[in-house]
Amino acid sequence: MTDSADVVVIGGGIAGASIAYELSATRSVVLFEAETALARHSTARSAATYIPGHGTRAVRALIVASGPRFARLAEELDAPPLLTPRVVLHIAVDDVGEAALAALLREQAQEPGAPVALDPAEAERRCPLLLPGIVRAAAVVEGAADVDTEALHQAYVRGLRRRGGTVRAGAPVTALEPRGDGWRVHAGADAIDTADVVDAAGAWADVVAGLAGVPPIGLVPFRRTIALVPIPEAARSRVPAGPLPMVREADERFYFKPEGDGLLVSPADETPVEPHDARPDELDVATGLERVEAVTGLGLRSVRTSWAGLRSFVADRRPVVGARPDHPGFHFFAGQGGSGIESSPALAAFGAAVVTGEPVPADIAVVPDTLSPTRL
Repeated sequence: MTDSADVVVIGGGIAGASIAYELSATRSVVLFEAETALARHSTARSAATYIPGHGTRAVRALIVASGPRFARLAEELDAPPLLTPRVVLHIAVDDVGEAALAALLREQAQEPGAPVALDPAEAERRCPLLLPGIVRAAAVVEGAADVDTEALHQAYVRGLRRRGGTVRAGAPVTALEPRGDGWRVHAGADAIDTADVVDAAGAWADVVAGLAGVPPIGLVPFRRTIALVPIPEAARSRVPAGPLPMVREADERFYFKPEGDGLLVSPADETPVEPHDARPDELDVATGLERVEAVTGLGLRSVRTSWAGLRSFVADRRPVVGARPDHPGFHFFAGQGGSGIESSPALAAFGAAVVTGEPVPADIAVVPDTLSPTRL
């Protein structure tokens, strides 16, 4: 059976769901997801944080613009509050970390939401889990937060359907053919004719582009490992009654944050891999545990559970949004790296504007050329 739609979005994670929702305000949209359940890969396996000052300059601008948009989305989509404030501490515990932190503060000086230098003793006071005297330099991001990723993704999908959009899960795209002024998208026995295709397939974005005969953008998936570890009973007295910050090592060699009665721990690894259903590596889990134990002395020894996800980048670590001139109507929406969730409200609005040819919203301080695939 052949159907039609204004736009076909490929990928049901946060990238696909968010841009499909934005596009559905003015276009008929069909979203295809290869898996039987949406958001099984990167979206469901992130650390779920909103951190102003995270990433490249363009990504930082998208994150800042997303802050107010999270609140508007919650109201617009009948969702619970999507952000829960949680301070982020950047800490340096050696020469390498001090140099990295100094560079971070220099690069982001005067930017909205940027990290602010903090006295090391104050950093240790704010996070009593840190060993006394371990911090040599620190900075704080007061406007950071945890993101309710599941609520955000479900809200986008719910909003898409309310606007008349269609979601087809368990429907891997098998072929894309240029046809007249648009494309014919094949998924199983079905086909859809559309003017525009949005490739929001995450780590598989270049694979999808290959189906369409579109040159790749050079996307590289990297595995990121996370573990949930219990705090030993002997160390529970060091856990304050109030909220604790997230702690990130300045050279990105580890991070940890509270999760229930334990800690979410990562060695902040980036291991290049082929796109696949990622699984944690035992050595990476052990490395994360060792690095966090070295700065906390909590006696961390065991792991409740661990998982891994994929974060995909192109060479300049900026997202890729838009079409190549010689392949009109095939739009990349990929390469969000580790910022796909925290930047999603602004990036989706930006991407929808690029696809439809409308002006980028005034609150998003990024121009289309900055993220266009033609830069690569």
